[in-house]
Parts: sequence; C-alpha cells; structure tokens
Amino acid sequence: MAEFTLIGLRVLREVATRGTFTAAAEALGYTQSAVSRQVAALESAAGTRLFDRTARGVRLTAAGHVLRRHADAVLDQVDSARRELDGVRGSRGRLRVGAFPTAVASLVPQAIVAFRSAHPGIDLVLREGLTPTHLRRLRARTVDLAVVVTLPGVPAEEGLTFEPLLDDVLLLAVARDHPLAGRGAVGLTELAGQRWIAGSHDPSDTFLAAWPDPPRVEYAVREWTAKLGLVAAGLGVTLVPGLAAPAVRPDVALVRVRDPQARRTVVIATRADDEGHPFADALHDVAAQLAVQLRHRLQDR
Repeated sequence: MAEFTLIGLRVLREVATRGTFTAAAEALGYTQSAVSRQVAALESAAGTRLFDRTARGVRLTAAGHVLRRHADAVLDQVDSARRELDGVRGSRGRLRVGAFPTAVASLVPQAIVAFRSAHPGIDLVLREGLTPTHLRRLRARTVDLAVVVTLPGVPAEEGLTFEPLLDDVLLLAVARDHPLAGRGAVGLTELAGQRWIAGSHDPSDTFLAAWPDPPRVEYAVREWTAKLGLVAAGLGVTLVPGLAAPAVRPDVALVRVRDPQARRTVVIATRADDEGHPFADALHDVAAQLAVQLRHRLQDR
C-alpha cells in the first residue's frame, strides 16, 4: 500500500512554497520528473489530488493544505531530532557510504568535501562497488547509504528506500576530428556504421543494451582510460555516463544522444527504517552543480 515518506513530504512542501515543479526541482537538486513522481506517489497515498494544475504553475487543493500542515509538523520534528542526534554523536559519529565506480569519479568525492566541512565530527567511510553489492550491504547493515543505479526488479518489501538523485545521460564520446564532434546531439540512425568500443563484445553487458538493435562491438576493453585512448586515436566511438564527463580527456569530444533510453536514474539508497542522512543533502547539492557543468561543457564543445 502507498505510504507518505519524508522525501515525499519535503517535495510537497517545496512545490507548495515555490508554485511549480520546475522551481521545486531546482531548489531540491532533483530532476523535474523525480518531483512529478514523488507528487504522484503522495496523491496515490492520499487517494486524492493534492495540487491543481494552472497555466502559471500549481496550487494546493483543500486536501493538499491539510497534508502540507501535517508535513510541516513532521519535518520540523525530524529536523529537530537530527540536530539533537548530531549533538549526541559529537566526535563519535561514523557514516558508511557505498557508491558505484562512475559516481566516485566526481559526484561522491565533491560531496565528501562538502560533508566534512559541515560535519567535521563525523567520520565517513567510502566503499566502492556495483549496485547489487551495495544493496546487499545495506540489508546486511555494513553501509548506511549507497549511491546506486535503480534496479526495476527490486520490490518494496526488500526494506530499502530509493531517493531520486539525478538522471544520468549517456553521451557519445568521439575523437576531436570526428565528423560528429561538432554536433550538439545525434540520433540513433546517425550512428549506423560507427565502430563501437565497449566493455564487452556482448552488447547486453554494456550501455549498448538500451539500444533497440545493439550494434557490433569492435574493440572490447574494460578500463575507461583504454576506451578513451582508442576513441582519441580515432579507432571508434563509445558511450560515457554524464557523471564521468568531468574526467574525460580534452582530446575527446562529447555529444548528446537523442534517445530516451540513453540515460539511467541514479538514486540514494537507504534502509526504510533509517531515513534521513545529512550526506544526502551534500549529494543533492553536488548533483545540481554537475548538471550545470555538463550543460556548459556540451554548449562549449
């Protein structure tokens, strides 16, 4: 059965305060689609509409005003409890964070810097690994929070909560002198005949699995440095997650792919009985900054 969550209540309060999903998403560091999903989940739990959609934005319905009043009370209590707990833990606090490899390229390290500045008394332990590994670690309580990619098959009764962080677009990496290097975006039909570089000759084990008709992989290499080296030499093209864009070498150009499948959703995973980690705030702030940096890089290609 649908339930009210702290994440959903925070989204409700922000949308009600700012008047549009877009403004709320920018303030929270979420994508607009993530805000829409949270509102839809709240309305499902409430059994009625919480917002009226207008030409200028949204406004609370009568039911929305009721839930907003309770949301303010609940969130104020949670924030008060968090401040008290921070005081109790003092210098003895420890937070164990898991993250998949690409997230460790830029997102997580920057969030760690911000977190340590705001919470110098809490030790942060970082563990790298793939999404399935981190979900097992969460259930085994060997990590407290994990940055992972959503898995459609994970049921709610697993006892985990997934908080949307960002939609990570997949970008086409090409050599600087490649004919597509000057393009703002390309469609799948324009990629026919390209020589592909990926982590495996089996497209189902790579980002190419999202393609309706996966192309043949000509060079299979695991390491990103090797993939980008082959790309820079003009030996083929590859897909790069937007999260890895800051680490891409300057002799490789990045081009957006016009296809709804060319993206993945990155989330913050926690145990359902352990909501509310201050590190999540740092992750949202950095995710919003990286989204702006990526837009600028693609504009300045």
